[in-house]
Amino acid sequence: MTRTWNLLTSLVAVAVFVAGALVGWNLLTAKADTEAGPTCTERNVAAGEALTPNLVQVNVLNVSGRSGLANRVSINLQRYGFLAGTIDNATSEIPVDHVAIFTNDPDDPMVQLVALQFQVPPQIVAPDIPIDDKGVTVVVGPSYTDLNLTPPTEIAASRDVSVCVPLVEL
Repeated sequence: MTRTWNLLTSLVAVAVFVAGALVGWNLLTAKADTEAGPTCTERNVAAGEALTPNLVQVNVLNVSGRSGLANRVSINLQRYGFLAGTIDNATSEIPVDHVAIFTNDPDDPMVQLVALQFQVPPQIVAPDIPIDDKGVTVVVGPSYTDLNLTPPTEIAASRDVSVCVPLVEL
């Protein structure tokens, strides 16, 4: 009985090893699924409808020399409901004292909503550096103070706005 048991155990072990080797080889040689899917969902806000922070991505750049300032500003904007964007140091040559919003469209309702979040009204300037077109780019300078304590949570869109809301992966 012991000899039969040992033989049966060995056969099962060999079968498991062979099956594992085949599955492993198939996984190793399988073609990777690298097809990129969408990163966001387009949402439209019609003129006159409420534009809320949860539809606006904010990229925050730091020119102040104060370490971590862009990150702190981004976190505080997220507390107000805005979507997080890029956080980085800026390489802009445009002098920014308090806050600036880099945009080619100062009448954009998203820009207007973000501008209302700061204690010191931001400069609205055309960028001299590449900016992410999926949101609003804010640049904080050395005299930056803080956000408004009770900023507006929505504005009526002055025109139709198309926003790209990032997909949340579960």
